[in-house]
Amino acid sequence: MHTLTGTPASAGVAIGPLVVIGPAPVVAGGRIAPEQADAEVARLAAAMEAAGSELEALAERIGAEHPAEAEIFFAHAMLAQDPALAEAAEDRIRVGDDAVAAIRAAGERFAAEYRAMDDELIAARATDILDVAGRIVDRLTGAGPAGPALERPSIIAAADLTPSLTATLPRERLLGIALAEGSATAHAAILARAYGIPAVVGIWGLAEAMEAAVGAASDAGTVVALDGATGEVVLDPDAATLARFERARVAAGDAVARALAEAALPAVTRDGLAVTLLANIGGPGESARAVELGARGVGLFRTEFLFLERTAPPSEEEQLTAYRAVVEAFAPHPVTIRLLDVGGDKPIPYLPIAPEANPFLGVRALRLAWDQPGIFLTQLRAAMRAAVGTPPGTVGVMAPMIADARDADLLLRLAAEARESLVAAGVAHGELALGVMLEIPAAILVGDTYLPRLAFASIGTNDLLQYTAAVDRGNRALARYQESLHPAVLRLVRQAVEACDAAGATLSVCGEMGGDAVAALALVGLGVRKLSMAASSLAGVRRAIRSADAAALDEAARIALAGPTADDVRAGLSALAARLADREGAALR
Repeated sequence: MHTLTGTPASAGVAIGPLVVIGPAPVVAGGRIAPEQADAEVARLAAAMEAAGSELEALAERIGAEHPAEAEIFFAHAMLAQDPALAEAAEDRIRVGDDAVAAIRAAGERFAAEYRAMDDELIAARATDILDVAGRIVDRLTGAGPAGPALERPSIIAAADLTPSLTATLPRERLLGIALAEGSATAHAAILARAYGIPAVVGIWGLAEAMEAAVGAASDAGTVVALDGATGEVVLDPDAATLARFERARVAAGDAVARALAEAALPAVTRDGLAVTLLANIGGPGESARAVELGARGVGLFRTEFLFLERTAPPSEEEQLTAYRAVVEAFAPHPVTIRLLDVGGDKPIPYLPIAPEANPFLGVRALRLAWDQPGIFLTQLRAAMRAAVGTPPGTVGVMAPMIADARDADLLLRLAAEARESLVAAGVAHGELALGVMLEIPAAILVGDTYLPRLAFASIGTNDLLQYTAAVDRGNRALARYQESLHPAVLRLVRQAVEACDAAGATLSVCGEMGGDAVAALALVGLGVRKLSMAASSLAGVRRAIRSADAAALDEAARIALAGPTADDVRAGLSALAARLADREGAALR
């Protein structure tokens, strides 16, 4: 028995035989004479067009069952015919590479730029670029589709999986996915979640385990037990471990059934205080699950997915399609779209941003709009068009990383300019609710200077902790400081509640704290009435709120504001939550 640990990517428990997928053979390409360059450029163009058509066909096939996930492959189809990718490959052809070597080099160049970035979401797109480049190579060489047939239900293990291979694996025989590399934000993981396939990625030691399995006489006897919620992977588990995983599999199914059964229940305390539970989503593909689990709208629609794995920003029409899909999926509930949150530590190759010594404190998010307003104007125009036919305020847009009234005024000016351009062009549009993210302590401390001009604000507790406690949230050596229930953060939350109440602006929390069932008691006790979270957290938070009453929330607020350390606050709130759960259990008995 060999136990490994990775990053949870798609919840669920799987037990089955192991099938190892090795890397696809690399066709290196060759060299050509100068007089062959024009013909080779034409050959490349034809291959890129064919690859784009194949990807469009794949998107349409997937779209019949999973329309949102089909957008991944529509984006790949556009990338396959991207002029910048073609130009980079042509440059290589002009210096003597054949089309195969040229497109491989161009793909590696763009992928390397993404891999070099600190942000996991952006770095994960390197796999997508190489996937598209590989498909173009297949068209140049006449290679057929790769991948195992999976003759029986199995768990596959690989270094990484491209989105197209993940999409074409036989789902009826795919029990689970274990990857040595990758991240929970990679498209292979997104597809696994959409298909309901348990998956664990970034598994330390899996590469060596795969080598051992392949080197054995047969891998037919290698059994894997995998938990996509905890990240635990066990090769050749013993009887006791198999029994434990089987119990976990049954429990996971029961938990899902319970969450679905309770999804229609309102998040109302025992004495009638209503709290609105919203979803954080990273793309249209997450809408259906969030609605199914009872989200009453979207508190944070991250738009970065539209801007990745490409060499030019998305058009207004592309954005309109994505925004409208989410608005329609959640109708009549509200949807809040966050403006592009990149730059600094999360750069994108086609955005000209100078290197910075301290990117977390640099030119990022709305700060980019001071010198590059165009990309934000396009987002605002698309959001206004997506709001057509909805009641005022149903569609909201919020600006991340604001510090003071000047940033809020910038958002208001951009929105006015976007609206005026639509009016001038005679384009139908709706009314947006405008808001900001409270992530910088200064934005909360001077909230009275600008919040009266806005409809709402949302607290991003992840960055608020980072900037309040001076802690890089990606630095594992500082884990002891990364507890979201830091008393200073909770006191800032209370100040934000008071500032929004005074200004007549609504307030929500959309950071990780909003999806923490224990922390939710403190947030509601401090006066927050809207919580936004990952769809998987909705059931737990709803249950915690329904177990509370005014006395419990008052106690939670006292614990939050009086605790000297984050550990003390966590311990006090956890004890309170346990007492409330026991009371609920006793009432049911």
